[in-house]
Amino acid sequence: MDAPVRTKARPRVVITGLGALTPLGLTAADTWRALLAGRSGVSRVTSVDLSDCPAKIGGELKDFDPGAYLSAKETRRMARFSQLAVIAAEMALADANLALDDKEKHAAGVLLGTAVGGTAVEIEAANRQVTERGLMSVSPFFLMMLPANMAAFHVARRTGFHGYNSTTVTACASGTQAIGEAVEVLRSGRAQVMLTGGSESPLTPMAMAGFCAIRALSTRNDDPPAACRPFDAQRDGFVISEGAAIFVLETLAHARQRGANIYAEIAGYAANSDGYHVIAPNPDLHGPVEAMHQVLADAGIGPEAIDYVNAHGAGTPLGDAAETRILKTVLGERAYQVPISACKSMLGHAMGAAGAMEVMACILTLRDQIIPPTINQDYPDPDCDLDYTPHTARPARVDVILKNSFGIGSQ
Repeated sequence: MDAPVRTKARPRVVITGLGALTPLGLTAADTWRALLAGRSGVSRVTSVDLSDCPAKIGGELKDFDPGAYLSAKETRRMARFSQLAVIAAEMALADANLALDDKEKHAAGVLLGTAVGGTAVEIEAANRQVTERGLMSVSPFFLMMLPANMAAFHVARRTGFHGYNSTTVTACASGTQAIGEAVEVLRSGRAQVMLTGGSESPLTPMAMAGFCAIRALSTRNDDPPAACRPFDAQRDGFVISEGAAIFVLETLAHARQRGANIYAEIAGYAANSDGYHVIAPNPDLHGPVEAMHQVLADAGIGPEAIDYVNAHGAGTPLGDAAETRILKTVLGERAYQVPISACKSMLGHAMGAAGAMEVMACILTLRDQIIPPTINQDYPDPDCDLDYTPHTARPARVDVILKNSFGIGSQ
């Protein structure tokens, strides 16, 4: 596909700060060390009762106390996904060493992704409370915890970033798409700085039961660290997890003007929907193949420039096989030479935050020139025959990374 024709030079967009809370660690640095060590963050879920659920495992945050970061008053007024977003955003700002005056904050915005927002956790908690204590025992903050855009609101309120503000809700693609849309905001001149990424807290009995009802989750309860097995012949579904990853994006000119440390450039972005099925991938692969062609064109590069692919790789039988075929279609024979890895094998699937967590891994891969592994890929699958960097992290020369995210609803 030919590169798009541009009538004028557009601003280049770079990443200058990152913050994360994941099942592998309560900082980006801790998470990265665990990823390189091939450690799983999946365990038996302890925060809710899953005794009647076929799947009893997930990626919970370990030793997380919101009170260590937020006041008791703020904690009560925020859904958990908002708490995670605010904390990770403040980590990202500190990492970027970014301090804006009041005027500059009007050219700074927030664009976050989430799949379910506060709905799953807060409705189930409120339902239990009113069942036990009556309807009017509901919290006065209840309704304001539910909407998906409330994480972006709380981040904007805490930071004073009063420019562009929006939320992307595209299921498991939300975090990655939010980052891409933030790039477009910066390219258009509507902001000079954006806080972006994803946040999710989906570990509830009803959410787990719902995914079990459609047989989407792994039920390898006897061995949680081995449950998520992307591209492995014995994969049996994904593992739900929680967390947040947030980034500071700036125009290159703004970053250079203030002497910022630059982690990476986001050179291209594309998104679409093939409108095929709520869950199953389209056998003709048209949607994701077209999106990958579009992102290469947007970046002005060819498939031969890709040094590493960070896969969606959720560990589902249909999804992993489809992603393998997609990569072969886009990269051709070179697909067999390009290393690929699936961080969900260790992080679990944090829904709207998953892609953002994996973008963090991409950024640090570029910085350290080492590719995180795909753990649990023990048994070859003839339908998944590419190089998925099994078991062990691998030093490599990496200049350009392709990141995939696919969401239910053909996003």
